[in-house]
Amino acid sequence: MIDKLKGLAFPALVFWLLCLVINSFMGYEMPSIIGKLTLALVFGSLIFYIFKMRLFSYITQRVLESAFTLFAIATLTFLLLRVLPGGPFDQEKTLPPEVMANIAKKYNLDAPMYVQYFDYMKGVVTFDFGESYKYIGRPITDILVESIPASIELGIYSLILAFLMGIPSGVIAASKHNKFGDRILMFFAISGVALPVFVVAPALILLFCYKLGWLPAALWSGPQYYILPVLALGTRPAATIARLTRASVLEVIASDYIRTARSKGLSNSVVLFKHVLKNSLIPVLTYSGPLVAGLLSGSFVVELIFAIPGMAKHFVQSVSNRDYPLIMGVTLLYSALLIISNLIVDILYSYFDPRIQLS
Repeated sequence: MIDKLKGLAFPALVFWLLCLVINSFMGYEMPSIIGKLTLALVFGSLIFYIFKMRLFSYITQRVLESAFTLFAIATLTFLLLRVLPGGPFDQEKTLPPEVMANIAKKYNLDAPMYVQYFDYMKGVVTFDFGESYKYIGRPITDILVESIPASIELGIYSLILAFLMGIPSGVIAASKHNKFGDRILMFFAISGVALPVFVVAPALILLFCYKLGWLPAALWSGPQYYILPVLALGTRPAATIARLTRASVLEVIASDYIRTARSKGLSNSVVLFKHVLKNSLIPVLTYSGPLVAGLLSGSFVVELIFAIPGMAKHFVQSVSNRDYPLIMGVTLLYSALLIISNLIVDILYSYFDPRIQLS
């Protein structure tokens, strides 16, 4: 029963995500009833799987640990911002003392440190991070909600590209170990890892925008605008995934059960993609946790080079402007994404390798 459920939930999840990506990328509209039914099937199957595999106590423990981790991150960020020299309203030209006093009173910066801390933590619990010091009158929540969609779209497209390029390349390279195909694929993989994104992105713009004139150079206004940023951001993770997959596949190929599968007369492609691949994805899953969080929060360099209205500018400008509420908001958002993605990866461990017990 569990195996049938696992076999049903994972394709349903893939189908749901694929529909969302197509809808977002191409602008197609999917009937809402299909999305709701698929989502209900996925989460219902996931919950049933968690209880059947006795993972409820494990997930509860991880959620409590995650809450403590976020609390520690919020506390350390608050203290570091207050301890570091300089303030959010320090300028080259010193403001009059009465103006500085009024500003400090407006933003509660004249209150004792412990009062500021408790007010801030109260806001964190209620998802109220206050107002920005730079964008006067704008709540931090509104700024994040406005900038998150572009960063998430960029991250999801780049993540899909990384997996679609990296995993098949690693499997093919391993199947042609020490042959010409293996050397070629690993040459491109090593090149992809070695080349930084601030070199790849301008090179893509120079080639496809100025030399060939095929694609726009910036902005985030439609499918043709997505291609270059996604390619620039997804190339390096794809290269890393290819190398991890190749190394893991080479290790699994030498296992006894793979030799048994070959002795049964199964074709090489069936052995590779049905038996070897599933048991070779643990290193890729481990790498995927921080990768997902990093890509979904947006790449600073890619968003700035391609003028994408995501979170990158807020990451950078909030630090240079000493915008305390915005710094803390984006820091906690990135930390939450990292924690959630790592938890999902840990749950997927037991799906891809039943020998791993999480309970």
